[in-house]
Amino acid sequence: MTDDHAPPPSGPASATPPARILVIDDEPQIRKFLDISLRAQGYAVETRDTGSGGLEALATHGADLVVLDLGLPDRDGHDVLRELRQWSQVPVILLTVRAHEGEKVAGLDEGANDYVTKPFGVQELMARIRVLLRAHATSGEALPVYDDGRLHIDLARREVRLDGAVVALGRKEYALLALLLQHAGRVVTQPQLLRELWGPTHQHDTHYLRILVGKLRHKLGDDAAAPRWIATEPGVGLRFIQHD
Repeated sequence: MTDDHAPPPSGPASATPPARILVIDDEPQIRKFLDISLRAQGYAVETRDTGSGGLEALATHGADLVVLDLGLPDRDGHDVLRELRQWSQVPVILLTVRAHEGEKVAGLDEGANDYVTKPFGVQELMARIRVLLRAHATSGEALPVYDDGRLHIDLARREVRLDGAVVALGRKEYALLALLLQHAGRVVTQPQLLRELWGPTHQHDTHYLRILVGKLRHKLGDDAAAPRWIATEPGVGLRFIQHD
């Protein structure tokens, strides 16, 4: 996978850091064009050429807005959007050559905030980005932050710390933890977890979930027999245990 990550533009320090834009598109020309255009407007830019790489970058580094192409080489953009929406409310603008109305409606129903049809005008795209960034900044919608003195989870920053040390989670490990935290204190059923993490065709593949939970517990130092944070409700699902 090509990694087009580039550092933010240099220049005088500002009290307000530049908004971070993640571009997920497999066309090198589009990535280069957007990188140059967005940086010229003062944004910090990160680019990826696959859906999986884009999700990994978002989970690891975060972003203030995502520009997502629907035609990606490794997985359909709709699938990427659905997975992203399991654990992030970052604004998403879809790039698509699929101009028919049904495609646009499907993307909006799946959680996209806006769409632009290729070929597109850069000024139109910049205007749509500005509108979404302003709306998101003033929405007042805060993602949960959990801190019990040992475990710290900040979903807005995609940050997990245990006893002060950063915990490096894989994409699905993070998505599982975020999903449980967003339903803290309530049981999330196995079918729901499987559907949201792997898709509707995997609602009976409980071994996927067992393996993933085991990895997550190991990284958090949690014990399945005496859980501190992730409790199993046998035959039903999982529950995040809150501690004051």
